[in-house]
Amino acid sequence: MTTTASTTDSTSTHATANTAAVATTSSAAAESPLLSPARLGELRLPNRLVMAPMTRNRASADGVPLPVMATYYAQRATAGLIVAEAATPNAVGQTYANITAIHTDAHVAGWRRVTDAVRDAGGRMFLQLQHGGRVGHPDNSGLLPVAPSPVPLPDTVHTPSGHQPAVVPREMTLDEIGSTVADFAAAARRAIDAGFEGVEVHAANGYLLQQFLAKNTNHRTDAYGGPVAHRIRFVEEVVRAVAEEIGPERVGVRVAPGITVNGIEEGDTEDIYPALVDALAGVGQLAYLHVVFADPDTVLFKEIRANWPGTLIANPVLGWGGPLPADGGRGAGERLLGAGADLISLGRSFLANPDLVERMRVGAPLNPLNDKGLMYVGGAEGYTDYPTLAG
Repeated sequence: MTTTASTTDSTSTHATANTAAVATTSSAAAESPLLSPARLGELRLPNRLVMAPMTRNRASADGVPLPVMATYYAQRATAGLIVAEAATPNAVGQTYANITAIHTDAHVAGWRRVTDAVRDAGGRMFLQLQHGGRVGHPDNSGLLPVAPSPVPLPDTVHTPSGHQPAVVPREMTLDEIGSTVADFAAAARRAIDAGFEGVEVHAANGYLLQQFLAKNTNHRTDAYGGPVAHRIRFVEEVVRAVAEEIGPERVGVRVAPGITVNGIEEGDTEDIYPALVDALAGVGQLAYLHVVFADPDTVLFKEIRANWPGTLIANPVLGWGGPLPADGGRGAGERLLGAGADLISLGRSFLANPDLVERMRVGAPLNPLNDKGLMYVGGAEGYTDYPTLAG
């Protein structure tokens, strides 16, 4: 973990040089390593809290971010890093209605308004790139979804007219695999043009890249299916192409070992991720690896941490669908830092608390999560109307 060690050393030096400044904020800052500064490549982060990507369906029908999104993200600019919600790299990759995209000039212009607002507020942003694969519907994209194999999602898909049965996706040809890799690279370039510091390639939560990883969604018998070495190939090719386009230091990757969201059953999780980590480490010095629902007590998390040579972002297990803990995940985050994570991503805690960093700094109670904030509805309610300590 040479890269992680050097990052920690430089962070410690930076923190030592600013001991007096840290001490004047409050004793809470000294007590929580989450509030200590960090480095992410060339970026200086004021704290180790990352706002996790959370799709909230506030884009136009054609994927352009709406003005309310600039307000929302700027409110949360005190996060060490914001990873903006999933944006699709091409039209067929669209999942649900009013999802953001990043494959036209209009998308770039819409996202530029968001990144300008966040930068003006002192923040830093990466953009998550997500292709839905079989998680999509012709009523949303106008196109038949594509996937590694013609295996439908075992669920309904939300569309403008309500939930519809999932359709059988079309199996991607080798040419389509190649063009999709190119689409990811082009989307990454557009993200940089839109003002993002970098991108996060979404290989988690049952979307296209994880569909290639999982046995139950990848029945291919060619070079992209079968043994683990073949099933990780598409993810590696996407990440490599994106890194070659914008530089590896601007590229993060999100993974979710063993997660079963969107009907995914990997089958051999313990074999997939060590191989994938090794493959991604060979791409170059990537910005980070982002592990979803990270459990510091598992053998797999410890193996990933030991083998990943760079920055590791860990997303703690806070209870899927249940209430948030009173501390918003602070305790779980600190535990993950103690287990070797470098940065901690939180989702719902940032959704309900635009000033989450300050609340953790002074030990203030957190806002309760507004139920409407978890619903995929448009507008400001349950989105930009959460109160701050400042009023």
